Amino acid sequence: MYNASQTEKKWQKKWQDSKLYQVDFKDKKKKKYYSVVMFPYPSGDKLHVGHWYNFGPADSWSRFKRMQGLNVFEPMGYDAFGLPAENYAIKHGVHPAETTEKNIDYMRYQLKEMGAMYDWSKEINTSHEDYYKWTQWIFLQLYKKGLAYRSSAPVNWCPSCQTVLANEQVIEGFCERCKSEVIQKELTQWFFKIRDYAEELLDSKELNWPTKTLLMQQHWIGKSEGINIDYQIEGLDKKLTVFTTRPDTNFGATFIVMAPDCQFVKENLENFPNQKEVAKYVKQTAKKSELERISDGRKKTGVFTGLYAINNLNGYKMPIYVSDFVLATVGTGIVVGVPGHDIRDFEFAKTMNLEIIRVVVGPNKDESPITKHEQVQEENGTMINSDFLNGMDIHEATEKIKDNLEKKGWGKKIVNYRLRDWLISRQRYWGSPIPIIYCPKCGEVPVPEKDLPVKLPMNVEFKPKGDGKSPLSHVKEFVNAVCPKCGEKAKRETDTMDTFVCSSWYYLRYPSANLNDKPFDPELIKNWMPVDMYIGGSEHACMHLLYARFIHKVLRDLGYFKHNEPFIRLVHQGTITKDGAKMSKSKGNVVSPDEFVEKYGSDVFRMYLMFMGPFTEGGDWSDKGITGIARFQDRFYKMTTNKSEVKDEKKLKYFLHKTIKKVTEDISEMRFNTALAALMEFTNEISKIGIDDESKKEITKLIAPLAPHLSEEIWEKLGENYSIFDQTWPKYNEEFIKEDEVTLPIQINGKLRGTIKINVSDPKEKILSTAKKVENIEKNIKEKEIVKEIYVQGKIINFIVK
Repeated sequence: MYNASQTEKKWQKKWQDSKLYQVDFKDKKKKKYYSVVMFPYPSGDKLHVGHWYNFGPADSWSRFKRMQGLNVFEPMGYDAFGLPAENYAIKHGVHPAETTEKNIDYMRYQLKEMGAMYDWSKEINTSHEDYYKWTQWIFLQLYKKGLAYRSSAPVNWCPSCQTVLANEQVIEGFCERCKSEVIQKELTQWFFKIRDYAEELLDSKELNWPTKTLLMQQHWIGKSEGINIDYQIEGLDKKLTVFTTRPDTNFGATFIVMAPDCQFVKENLENFPNQKEVAKYVKQTAKKSELERISDGRKKTGVFTGLYAINNLNGYKMPIYVSDFVLATVGTGIVVGVPGHDIRDFEFAKTMNLEIIRVVVGPNKDESPITKHEQVQEENGTMINSDFLNGMDIHEATEKIKDNLEKKGWGKKIVNYRLRDWLISRQRYWGSPIPIIYCPKCGEVPVPEKDLPVKLPMNVEFKPKGDGKSPLSHVKEFVNAVCPKCGEKAKRETDTMDTFVCSSWYYLRYPSANLNDKPFDPELIKNWMPVDMYIGGSEHACMHLLYARFIHKVLRDLGYFKHNEPFIRLVHQGTITKDGAKMSKSKGNVVSPDEFVEKYGSDVFRMYLMFMGPFTEGGDWSDKGITGIARFQDRFYKMTTNKSEVKDEKKLKYFLHKTIKKVTEDISEMRFNTALAALMEFTNEISKIGIDDESKKEITKLIAPLAPHLSEEIWEKLGENYSIFDQTWPKYNEEFIKEDEVTLPIQINGKLRGTIKINVSDPKEKILSTAKKVENIEKNIKEKEIVKEIYVQGKIINFIVK
């Protein structure tokens, strides 16, 4: 009887004692393979089933690659800073340093129980000084390159989390973490210039990533080619610049609208004839979230500034409004209103009783005045009422008007991006301090690299006070500093960095986890980067994955390495749900794997998760079928350790080599569920025909990546040397899996009418003759002329009759 608990502890200890999974970075005989799974947040006290579904199959993949002869490096670490860990600490009334270490200790225990082949000598923790020292170093590199800057801007503020959020962390107007509605707040913050890399981030030719993920990044970056058009303000020596992708409709422009929080309004409010009304509206808008401002169906509001802008194309005086449906972060924060050809502009024009001019007619040739929603022509059409553009289709007209505007000095063609610069400031305690000092004499001064890390003080009241400031701002010992330039009294930056800065480079640290004088060893990076396989959730497409690519490209440009991308191949595991909702600690619907591991063993639990369905799809959690996997494990153990007499050697070879082929192909495509199904089928067949020792060894190798403890135990019992994971993956012989007798479908005029068992070595004439005698076939071809007889050897028969 196989004792899973005892056996798994035995092999976990042996793997650890023998350092089996410690990679030799100097091994040049084998090709390197760097396999990384997205590391976990230690924000709960244990790993749940969702983590296991990510880590277990990912580990099986790494074991498979090792047995294929590659030098596999599979590390593990913890994304330990940030809101999740801090909120957990606040909830339990314990310092985040303490709760984080405690949670990591238990997670490490769970991961070792899983039997994963992690190289524990390269473990990292982003909240340790020896890691965040180098996160601060990366900040300084961006600062020196002019890619880190401080600016006052309206930011996303979560009232519950008491901190700002990057745009990527706001989902439809709500905080990604706590689901509170996000409001806009004016704060001075630190940003990284990710927009400078927008064009390169759109280039995915080196990436073997899911198409959906690449499309999500492209959409988030939001490249659009258009033109900035300048409009002179009547009576003021000032111009408004408006970005548009549809300048073809400019002869139909009848007004201009500015975002209440755009720069022009801030700088010129005193010049507005209706200054008081505008100021009041600006104040009201500040209380609204972006979601509220742009939601569909909401009645358009606005205030006339008292100013007019002149359309250079036709001299039309366009009233200038302020309205909250325009966002300061989109384009220039100012739009030109063409109400006949944009629904939002139409709604605003109707509300404000503004003129609507038709300049495009659709396929229906309707040139009547536009008075209803359904008449607004936004799609393809032909230009009218547009002077030299008349008669052109909108695409030709767009290029023509761009050239015209640029030639006359009224506009400039540009490429615009929806992507905003990365906001990295956080008004929270549990994060890496930003290495900047503010000196009354010298201004903004970066902390010298020799003085890193700027240590996060431990004796701190870390709960936010609700004043919009970081808890560190109340710690005098931390705030008060000496200017590195002049030696005078100065103040430290008290915001901490977004935890995504920590996770943007961790894959570079793994190989050099124990290096003290550098963030990474250049030689190791040269030989081991990029990551060959990266496995993790698709929810990180527009945050972590985009940020990691950005930081990687910046470090490349600074000369630290030459490769362009951090992760060559990316695979997203499916989502494990509980009662239809995504399993997560914040929702409180997690299922712990511990009781199942204790009852059935780690291998059974791993195999059960993989057998649930396709790895990239996931599914709803249920433990109903786990006993079936436990029975399979027992049957497999008995098959490979009990004595057996082979009754049919030919069939044994056939089933063995067929299974080798199937399992190899399935694991290569991460179809772990069907690989297991093939092994189950083999086990069932062998019960009828028996198995010899050599075949036992081969089939045990096949299950090794999927059940590592079980396979090591069987391998030892078969008298073989430790370890099975140092063995070569089996190869199949095509000769052994050629089927002598097969069942062929018989079609008549392409429709299935019957089947026939044949010997593939029989001549074509004999097979066709036999097929015609099959009862249903004979009945359907009787008194009909056979025009053509088609036989694809060993595959199909088709009679064409009339």
